[in-house]
Amino acid sequence: MTDAYGDAWTAREELAERMIPLIGSLKRERDVVTSLHGHRLLGLSATGIVEVHDRVARLGHASLDLADTLAMLDALHTLAPGASSLDVARLVEDHAASGRTREDYLAEVLAPAVGAVAAEPTDVVLYGFGRIGRLLARILIAHTGGGSGLRLRAIVVRRGAENDLVKRASLLLHDSVHGRFAGSVTVDEENEQIVANGTRIQVIYSDDPATIDYTAHGIHDAIVVDNTGRWRDEAGLSQHLRSTGVARVLLTAPGKSPLKNIVHGINDATIADDDRILSAASCTTNAITPVLAAIDEAYGVVKGHVETVHSFTNDQNLIDNFHKGDRRGRSAVLNMVITETGAAKAVAKALPQLEGKLTGSSIRVPTPDVSLAVLHLTIERPATKDQVNDYLRRVSLHSRLRQQIDYVESPEVVSTDFVGSHRAGIVDGLATIADEDTLILYVWYDNEFGYSCQVIRVLETMAGSHPVVLPARRLVTLEG
Repeated sequence: MTDAYGDAWTAREELAERMIPLIGSLKRERDVVTSLHGHRLLGLSATGIVEVHDRVARLGHASLDLADTLAMLDALHTLAPGASSLDVARLVEDHAASGRTREDYLAEVLAPAVGAVAAEPTDVVLYGFGRIGRLLARILIAHTGGGSGLRLRAIVVRRGAENDLVKRASLLLHDSVHGRFAGSVTVDEENEQIVANGTRIQVIYSDDPATIDYTAHGIHDAIVVDNTGRWRDEAGLSQHLRSTGVARVLLTAPGKSPLKNIVHGINDATIADDDRILSAASCTTNAITPVLAAIDEAYGVVKGHVETVHSFTNDQNLIDNFHKGDRRGRSAVLNMVITETGAAKAVAKALPQLEGKLTGSSIRVPTPDVSLAVLHLTIERPATKDQVNDYLRRVSLHSRLRQQIDYVESPEVVSTDFVGSHRAGIVDGLATIADEDTLILYVWYDNEFGYSCQVIRVLETMAGSHPVVLPARRLVTLEG
């Protein structure tokens, strides 16, 4: 007895399996990154590839056949374009609409990638190896290809114990929230290095950011990513620039004026070659700013309040104990804790037109990761729920904010379903409330991994290592 559903699944899985070597070869040999509407294909299993097809089909309201994806990947492998980021789903859809042969269509669309050469590698140093530092390390290692782009060279920490190196490696390998590292992690104790999937990461022990000689480890013109949060102003962070081998600094926390706070997708174009110190803002600012930008563009934001329901963080106490901050001394795992947030005001650093229009507050809750922002907005032009949701769904698929905004429609999703999301924020369409000039949006965000992906995008912009994106992203409006 045959099972039609089982046979169909087996056939789709077989198609996905045939894609895997093509996806890997394009990345390793040509520095070509492939995705489906922004969902990266590299490193996915066969079942993962099938799942992504189903997901983008649901959001796009049109089927995406695995056979078409395989045929397009095969054609790309044959054409061998230069370094680029290719949206295979868009290529399939636009080719079908063009009425042209695949070869003629691709010859035109891929012209900007012909002969494109990957950027020279840029050395990256992680100063601090906590929650964000280790996730940045995982992403950088996973993105390592043919020696181009961002290259993780070292981490800087304070020595915590005699077996410090082994403990650091173990924390990289095992993560209670994000799961086991995808690959192998070993230590080279003689050279004080962690080796992850063949990437040698020098562990430098220091408590002074101004006195390290990175060139002694073969590191030159590095971008130092400060994950400690100890310094948030120009004076403190400029200490890194006094070390030998450092070219630029990126802070993974809100930076104090006059530092530029960069939310990738919003104001990354303001990054200049002579910017020596930058901030990647906060996880919440990264989550809400792209959504606010999209709404402001379509409807106009008059004013609003942002309430964040935020997972607890390491700066809170596990059980009641003294804490210099108000309320944060109470147990993080037993209480909801009202606290302050500067995220709403910080939005204006990336979106100046919203200066003075937003207020914000936050509640810390007993979950270790994934947070929720509730945007209560007064808008200039009236809206309906269906209209807003359709607009944000299309923004998540096709617009310049595709890497930042995701969209979901499911009556069953809860916070843990968004652990590991690559997007800065995910709009929960079923929770949207719209009543003429009042709009309430619920935006989920993985405040660890989603934010780390935004940090990587800022790093790529600083290093000039992000390849050309093809096809060009569409202008998404309310009308279409």
